[in-house]
Amino acid sequence: PGIGIYAPDAEAYSVFSDLFDPIIEDYHTGFTRSDKHPPKNWGDVSVFGNLDPAGEYVVSTRVRCGRSLEGYPFNPCLTEDQYKEMEQKVSSTLSGLEGELKGTFYPLTGMSKEVQQKLIDDHFLFKEGDRFLQAANACRFWPSGRGIYHNENKTFLVWCNEEDHLRIISMQMGGDLGEVYRRLVTAVNEIEKRVPFSHHDRLGFLTFCPTNLGTTVRASVHIKVPKLAANKAKLEEVAAKYNLQVRGTRGEHTEAEGGIYDISNKRRMG
Repeated sequence: PGIGIYAPDAEAYSVFSDLFDPIIEDYHTGFTRSDKHPPKNWGDVSVFGNLDPAGEYVVSTRVRCGRSLEGYPFNPCLTEDQYKEMEQKVSSTLSGLEGELKGTFYPLTGMSKEVQQKLIDDHFLFKEGDRFLQAANACRFWPSGRGIYHNENKTFLVWCNEEDHLRIISMQMGGDLGEVYRRLVTAVNEIEKRVPFSHHDRLGFLTFCPTNLGTTVRASVHIKVPKLAANKAKLEEVAAKYNLQVRGTRGEHTEAEGGIYDISNKRRMG
């Protein structure tokens, strides 16, 4: 069973800091109450290269970040009208993207079950919230206000009102982290020009779940590790040593298929 915690709105992190701060410190390994998340800095995007030029291990690479729209609470407190209003805002904002990022917004409302399932199977679309999100009341008025945007070759996606207001995702087959990261940075900067995001002086960018605060960035690879897959304890031990998180092939709370795991950074703060 276990116990979880989510923030109902941006203010909760300040109002209930006595509750959130120790959890944040524990998860983000030593980010204490007096620590301050540094100002936004994507680093030198040109230094990232291909993690696996020979293509032996890395099946695909994905980098995502979460953003919350300023002036709106998080999922459990949103009204149906707010959901629809946000979807409208997001859809019109994204329709202004050009070049490689140019694409189409597909609302979940009215999407056929077949199209939905195909997008889920291809790892492009989110399912309705898992039991944790359901318990947090984060799935109300489903599918109202939810949608997905993607460019033509599906290397750039935006999820609207899944767990966070926005999940901005860059992904492709193979191990070229540099290309994936540069695409994400370009996209976030473009969207930020048009929509103000919720940001906290001390905690960085704000998200529904405290595990995503700060940079909100999760960089992951689908990687073939047959030997480690045969020894799950060893895999977890190696991952913990480098502050990495291990997930199943289809993401959180799933199993690995064919020795392929989703490996990513665990910490997003500091």
